[in-house]
Amino acid sequence: MAQQRLVAVSYPADAGITSIITDVLDGTAGVGFLAGRREAGQRAVLGQADALIGLRLGEELPGGALSQAPRLGLIQLLSAGLDRVDFDAIPPEVAVAGNVGAYAEPIAEHVLAMTLSLAKRLQAGQAALARGEFDRDAMSATLHGAVCGILGFGGIGQATARLMRAFGARIHAVNTSGRTSEPVDWVGRLDQLGELLSEADVLVIAIPLTAATRGLIGARELGLMKSSAILVNVARGPLIDERALYEHLRANPGFSAAIDAWWDEPSGRTGFRAGYPFFALPNLLGSPHNSGSVPGIMEVAARRAAENTGRFLRGEHVSGVARRADYAGLR
Repeated sequence: MAQQRLVAVSYPADAGITSIITDVLDGTAGVGFLAGRREAGQRAVLGQADALIGLRLGEELPGGALSQAPRLGLIQLLSAGLDRVDFDAIPPEVAVAGNVGAYAEPIAEHVLAMTLSLAKRLQAGQAALARGEFDRDAMSATLHGAVCGILGFGGIGQATARLMRAFGARIHAVNTSGRTSEPVDWVGRLDQLGELLSEADVLVIAIPLTAATRGLIGARELGLMKSSAILVNVARGPLIDERALYEHLRANPGFSAAIDAWWDEPSGRTGFRAGYPFFALPNLLGSPHNSGSVPGIMEVAARRAAENTGRFLRGEHVSGVARRADYAGLR
């Protein structure tokens, strides 16, 4: 009789998430939850596991445990981004997959909220009211007919495009292939980034952080953009040159930026301080990297992660598998 497949789960799941993962994998694999076990028990489960579902592997697993898991073929993360993964700690034969699209809808809503706030000058309008100014002739921008440039056209980019199209925006996108089945007005490759930047009224950054994309947007790229453009970053801070963005915002008051992903983010609830005085600028809107944080989102992420893991175990296509070379030297 063939040995039953086993999926280890290192994420400290509550009862709801435990039930979701177990139900999705029912009939495909058994599930072993590591949280609450002693280290020896965790190592024993990992030693028999064909796949692992986790979030912060360095915090969730005993040291060196992955090198003692001979059957392990896939690590499926609950998070979408892979830039924080320590690939050196993962045997080279083990595939690592991000949770593609798991947080796309709430993040797209956040993009739209930040874009509209800046386009409609809501912060500036309230500040003027607080000063006793009541300017009914103050102009704002519209998304109708505007070009929304989306840098990175995966789950988040495509969800954002659907919302932007509802407001009458034209969608220009850049991805690795220069092709998409999604309805767009223009799509190009990363080497056509300059075309995207020069046309965009709104630039949404949703591309993964890799060795090749670190510092992708610098002073030169910002200089290609319209003086009235809005930049929204919901991906990773280091995609943009921090100083270049600060200087561009300071020198171009008609340009504005919304930042959800920062360059130096604290862990937990410790204090935060930006590297430059962004919050002294009237054309900057920030949020604490919580664009995907909505009720029930971890249940959604757990279901998608378990579904992708099930596909791996059945020999089907697995989405979001990393090319390790893309992350070499990134940490």
